Amino acid sequence: MATEKRIRTATINRDTNETKINLTLNLDGGPLEPSTSTSNGTSEDPSAHATQSSTSQSITIDTGIGFLDHMLHALAKHAGWSLHLRTRGDLHIDDHHTAEDTFIALGQAVKQALGTISGLARFGYAYAPLDEALSRAVVDLSNRPFSVVDLGLKREKLGDLSCEMLPHWGGGYHACGLFEGGQRSSSGGERVQGARGRVADGL
Repeated sequence: MATEKRIRTATINRDTNETKINLTLNLDGGPLEPSTSTSNGTSEDPSAHATQSSTSQSITIDTGIGFLDHMLHALAKHAGWSLHLRTRGDLHIDDHHTAEDTFIALGQAVKQALGTISGLARFGYAYAPLDEALSRAVVDLSNRPFSVVDLGLKREKLGDLSCEMLPHWGGGYHACGLFEGGQRSSSGGERVQGARGRVADGL
């Protein structure tokens, strides 16, 4: 008798003094209903954000930080996830709370959607190229959040995202990770997310 496959989804609504986050995730892609919470206010024009919709994936990301949206879209796309994410944070101060809390919420959603990790490959790795950048991601589902991000960046920001926020990519997850990029700042960042996505696609 065949065992019915568990639907690996999660919904996170995070509301703090600094951020309001609504997130719905399906690790296996497909149609996805967004969170019904309206705590983040009315929806805005989705054409201004990282979106895509097909029968296999639905991705809508709006954090208020364009480059962060781009990175999270690359991660979801290459992982085969469907992801609806909306973050409203105190960007009038800086991007710290918005970026960090978004990564924390996404990490919580991945952990919730995975459920028990029994039977999953504990660790994996992937490479991803783009232009002059070759990135490597190595992930260990260890339940010990930690990451090393080495992109060789020589600037303070990628778009509106502070480079010092990048280590939170992995630290928000219940995993250990090593993420390395290439020569070009933006390509290296995007390819690291692509490589991470390919690792996540194997879960």
